[in-house]
Amino acid sequence: MINVFGSLVGEAEIAAVTKTMESQWMGFGKKVEEFEELFKKDRGVENFLLVDSGSNALFMALHLLNLPKGSEVIVPSLTWVSCAQAVLLVGCKPVFADCDVNSHNVTAETVKAQITPNTSAIMVVHFAGLPVDMDPIMELGLPVIEDAAHAVDSYYKGKLCGSIGDVGIYSFDAVKNITTIEGGGIHMKSREMYDRAKRLRYCGIGKSGFDSALSNASGVQRWWEYNISEAFIKMLPTNVGAAVGVEQLKRIKELQGHRKKVWDFYQKELASEPWITLPKEPNADETHSYFTYVITVDEKRDELAKFLLENGVYTTLRYHPLHMNQLYGQLDQNLENTQYLNERALSIPLHPNLPMEDAQTVVDKIKAFKKQA
Repeated sequence: MINVFGSLVGEAEIAAVTKTMESQWMGFGKKVEEFEELFKKDRGVENFLLVDSGSNALFMALHLLNLPKGSEVIVPSLTWVSCAQAVLLVGCKPVFADCDVNSHNVTAETVKAQITPNTSAIMVVHFAGLPVDMDPIMELGLPVIEDAAHAVDSYYKGKLCGSIGDVGIYSFDAVKNITTIEGGGIHMKSREMYDRAKRLRYCGIGKSGFDSALSNASGVQRWWEYNISEAFIKMLPTNVGAAVGVEQLKRIKELQGHRKKVWDFYQKELASEPWITLPKEPNADETHSYFTYVITVDEKRDELAKFLLENGVYTTLRYHPLHMNQLYGQLDQNLENTQYLNERALSIPLHPNLPMEDAQTVVDKIKAFKKQA
């Protein structure tokens, strides 16, 4: 089966894991710090922390903003469920915004349509790695959370996506552009917010007993005792995952290069199929991360997906519109573009471990479907 998502790890990552495990220090430690410093240097940002998942990074991001309980946070409907869950878990209400039918991103216009006197923040998602048009969003004057789970290599007007809003998050799970096996990152604009987040990820404790002992220059006794700044859940990443992440960051150009090669191949080979709308390319002042390749078909999307599956190609619609989930109580909301894409969009295989022969097979099977349809 040709998989729709995937990562590529090799000898360097395996060796890094082995070395870390042989050190007998597999939990939170120096490899985490190494990853954080490399990420900041490589991506050109500050105030970045590694946590244990992208979903938890979203929860922390919202927690850091101290939003009023019961207030509303505008969230794209066409995204992963963690975005809305994080809003609920901090005691706020997600209010869903429509997307642009070509970019699949929210816009200032679709966000403004949902703003009320009770709106406290805006969450944007750089869908598939294509940057949201951030300037008009920032001009709305509300705190902005950037979900850059797909966008670790995406830049908007020279700025890394995830570093433009008040707080931004990244995902490093097993199929993202780079992986730490399971992990997430969070970027904060202010140093004050960064210092708070650093405490929070260890249950509100500033330093471990071990770190306190090593840095105990004043000779204070009972370094194992600590004060808790505020109640929070544990979000510590591991040395094992960070060791993989360090090696992935070192080869990010290679990984991204293959993603773009597959992307460009699809753009060329499927351009002659008038029944397919291809994904939008980035603007001249933007950089895309090419996380997933989403086509939109005129009709028979479900039949196409089934045909491909029967012919050894796994596809999916990863992001079911959140406003159509009963949990959020907004089933009567009409988001025209999101609902249109829900019936016609499909992610086809794109990842750094996809051989070009398999990409050719994907194209051939898509064209074969149309001929027999």
